[in-house]
Amino acid sequence: MDRYVSRLGLPFLVVIMVAACSAATAPSVPPSASPTPGAPTVDGKTYLSTGVSGAVLVPGTRMRLSFKDGHLNASGGCNSMGGAYTIAAGRLSTTQMMTTEMGCDQPRMQQDSWLAGLLGDSAIAVAGDTLILDDGKIQLTMLDREVADPDRPIEGTRWVLDGVVSGGTASSVPAGVTASMRIAGGRVEVDTGCNTGSGTVDVAADTLTFGPLALTKKACGPGPAAVEGAVTQVLTGTVRYVIEADTLTLDAGGAGLTFRAAA
Repeated sequence: MDRYVSRLGLPFLVVIMVAACSAATAPSVPPSASPTPGAPTVDGKTYLSTGVSGAVLVPGTRMRLSFKDGHLNASGGCNSMGGAYTIAAGRLSTTQMMTTEMGCDQPRMQQDSWLAGLLGDSAIAVAGDTLILDDGKIQLTMLDREVADPDRPIEGTRWVLDGVVSGGTASSVPAGVTASMRIAGGRVEVDTGCNTGSGTVDVAADTLTFGPLALTKKACGPGPAAVEGAVTQVLTGTVRYVIEADTLTLDAGGAGLTFRAAA
């Protein structure tokens, strides 16, 4: 199975350290910095872009900002970046932003660049679920992620396997293999990528407790067999789960699965 860096549960990959383009005059910010009292409340929230003026979003991309404990993580279509932030006198400032260094096409690289500049020093306004950043050249409008892209329900959704986690390493699903599950009425229906079956499941606020799965006994090729082994290993006993938008992550302690909600 191909290896990739999971956006959930694996460490943020830092390759180089950069200062945001407009942050030359911003004050030095310690890692533990937090927004100034009375500033717009954004900590603990994630925002997704809904519109931009002064620039054009690359088709198929969407800006994402996550604020937590005085730290800002951002993505603009190519690389991820992060660092401490402050909000004071109606302005958002960052310094010493860390960024991954993935090679992307020029339009997405340019988009990363103007996003870094916008985060370096810009006016910030928050009204309800809407956040607006404006540096005088570019104005970015964003909406609270929970409103723009709500969490899908654990029950009634067909969840399609997107990745497998083992020993801290995330792997993609082999090409041509489709595994899925659906939970409803205290039961789970499973397609392991080779065999199908069902079993009981108890759903709690952040855990799923699976009973024994009854599966068909069809012989599997190497790829489907590996996926089936990973699925049946995790869908056993009590596992923790987290849903963010259309992504479901199961954690069985050292082994895990990530799913996407079917369209």
